Amino acid sequence: MFDKTNCVNCENIDCLTRCQWIELSNIEDARIEISKIINGEDSYVLSKCVTCFACDEYCPYNSHPFDLITKLQEKYNSLKIAPNILESTIKTYAPYDQVRLKDIDTNKPVLNKCGLAKVNSTNLQGQLFDNLQYVSGRDYFCNLMFHHYARDSVIRERAPIILDNIKKQGIKDMICFHDECYGFYTSYCSRNNIELPEGFKPIHIYEYLYNYLKDHELEIKKLDMKMAYQRSCSNRFIPEVDKWVDKICALIGVERVAREYDRENALCCGGIFAVLGKRPLLQKTQNDNINDMLEHKAEVCVYSCSMCKEALGNRVERKGIKNYLLSDLCRMALGEQLDY
Repeated sequence: MFDKTNCVNCENIDCLTRCQWIELSNIEDARIEISKIINGEDSYVLSKCVTCFACDEYCPYNSHPFDLITKLQEKYNSLKIAPNILESTIKTYAPYDQVRLKDIDTNKPVLNKCGLAKVNSTNLQGQLFDNLQYVSGRDYFCNLMFHHYARDSVIRERAPIILDNIKKQGIKDMICFHDECYGFYTSYCSRNNIELPEGFKPIHIYEYLYNYLKDHELEIKKLDMKMAYQRSCSNRFIPEVDKWVDKICALIGVERVAREYDRENALCCGGIFAVLGKRPLLQKTQNDNINDMLEHKAEVCVYSCSMCKEALGNRVERKGIKNYLLSDLCRMALGEQLDY
């Protein structure tokens, strides 16, 4: 939940002046716009916003400015997404009326493949995943993606349903394959006073991968490659998991190149830009991003989000850079041959 306590006296208005998409480097102009937002008024920031969530990470006070921005975007219909696209997307990811329970051992971790199980079917193979029990589908899909559609109300409406499904299934330790799922449970719910089921513990996929690799360290063959890392938007809510990327890279012999558009300065993949009617910005953003990878001699581009890979991957590949999820590199380091 947005906390305005420190915002009115913030010296640099980092959430707006550091934004890569809105030209608000003048602090006084930024102060005017943030005051409008704090007061619940309309601001051109709401329509210029590309919903990359970076403002949440830039805020030095952990005030979560995007929480307020997305609510106001919904109130003023700032993003003006075509109604047919909005309605279709909301319907597509709606949980079912009744959860389909599986026979699982509640004393062992459960992998949540969420709503992207079919998209990631080839990525969820091999020794890292074959022995894991799992759940998947709409019943366990966090719906955090609706921040990109300025529909926080959808997330709030569905959150109790998803959490109740986890409770009914008896899941205690859940490995989240996607940043959004982990960010939903560890950040969104906590800052919005949404209570998790008793004894429930979300585990980021990177933490699981690292621990698995440590347990099988003698089997690792160093990959000796240079990687450009593409952060997902939802990773902005949970920047602390970035440490696992570096730790995994060190284990499997991958250099995360120190390029311009990484870490706090990461660029959005641009996947949502077409839906937001920002096609010229889409082309520029992806060009800047890919040229940055090339300038730093990256051999592979690694994603935490399969949808980022879908949005950026073809253009990256045409430049001679191969695309992988981080789990793919872990499988390769363990000696698996990937057929994609």
